[in-house]
Amino acid sequence: MEQKRSSKIKRSVANGIGKKFLEELLRNNKLIIKDVIGIENLEAVETGAMITCNHFNPFDTFAIEKVIRDAGIERKVYKVIREGNYTNFPGKIGLYFKNDNTLPLSQLPETMELFDEALEMILENGDLIIVCPEQSMWLDYKQPKPFKYGAFKWATLNNVPVIPTFITREETESQDYNINIGKPIIPDKNVTPKENINTMRNLAYDFCKKTYEDYYRKPVTYRTIKHENIPQYVITTSNFVKNIKNKDEEIQRF
Repeated sequence: MEQKRSSKIKRSVANGIGKKFLEELLRNNKLIIKDVIGIENLEAVETGAMITCNHFNPFDTFAIEKVIRDAGIERKVYKVIREGNYTNFPGKIGLYFKNDNTLPLSQLPETMELFDEALEMILENGDLIIVCPEQSMWLDYKQPKPFKYGAFKWATLNNVPVIPTFITREETESQDYNINIGKPIIPDKNVTPKENINTMRNLAYDFCKKTYEDYYRKPVTYRTIKHENIPQYVITTSNFVKNIKNKDEEIQRF
């Protein structure tokens, strides 16, 4: 009981820190949201969902969360963060990262089992999870980077949609944000989990690529590995059956 009360207090404090931090960003013009395109795509989803976002600034997921709040969507919003952000920051920032609805990715299998259990409960409750599928932050980088597979695996395992978002920026000193929200990508139960994960990943990336090219009027070009060159997600019975509802049926589809 005392532990639950302590966690509730810490969460409340962390929420206050996050709210104040966001207000400071807005007041100091470090985060300016000029336009939101496709808000109806977000409003149409009534279940839990994974929301993907391009990662170019420490504040980009704050912008997505603000759009969700401004739309009047009252469900909880969680953010997947790297483990270092969860453990390495002291003081108020550390308290925020540990308690403000964050889900840290870990290198430890036993910790990731807890992560998967928490994620399943959150999505079953109808809440939202923001994840940056690029799994890297390149400061002020405008192009979409190749996507990893985590967000689409979690969506497939929990039968929830992925809502792709992509932030474009005005060519001004403040680089005002335009938040572009794509149509929900629904898991397809008629294909294997592996096929579904790869298809959802590609559809989300295609939305971001098209949004970039339409807005900036130039093609996406890379000097390093391309999105399509990242090996396809390999799913095995051992890392999948413990997470699915109807094990016998799914195993037959491998």
